Amino acid sequence: MGIRIVVMGVSAAGKSTVGRLLADRLGLPFRDADDLHPASNVAKMAAGAPLDDADRGPWLDAVGAELEAAPGIVMACSALKRSYRDRLRAAAPSVVFVLLHGSVELLSARAAARTEHFMPPSLLASQLAVLEPLAAEETGITVDVAGTPTEIVDRAIAGLAPFLGAVTPRS
Repeated sequence: MGIRIVVMGVSAAGKSTVGRLLADRLGLPFRDADDLHPASNVAKMAAGAPLDDADRGPWLDAVGAELEAAPGIVMACSALKRSYRDRLRAAAPSVVFVLLHGSVELLSARAAARTEHFMPPSLLASQLAVLEPLAAEETGITVDVAGTPTEIVDRAIAGLAPFLGAVTPRS
């Protein structure tokens, strides 16, 4: 059984970019949890309205099912609240979280520079307000997103070393 990693954080933290690179380095498939949102959630966010817990419930269940079904995977998923991560862990108990963390200034600049993404930069503040950092007893690491994607992935792999087991990162 391979490792199941959720690359998490607010919009514009680099979840998809870092997740894809991390999956490639670890020889694992990558999946973006955004692709599992129902159309109603995408429409709500595109209209500038944040999702509530009722909106997220079925989506989190779909993400958890994907994690549990995979023999090894890297999944990009916001997983902002502890209760969301608990729901994912209930479905896939071995999941390891990688929280991408950055300054408000850096995240705002990245959000403003993004084009063709359904999540408008105006929702960053609401995501930052909801974000609950990983607690000490949660299985995971926090990685600073300052620097290049390769530097961020290097830091993630170094932090994940205790969890990788037989998974050998590619250089």
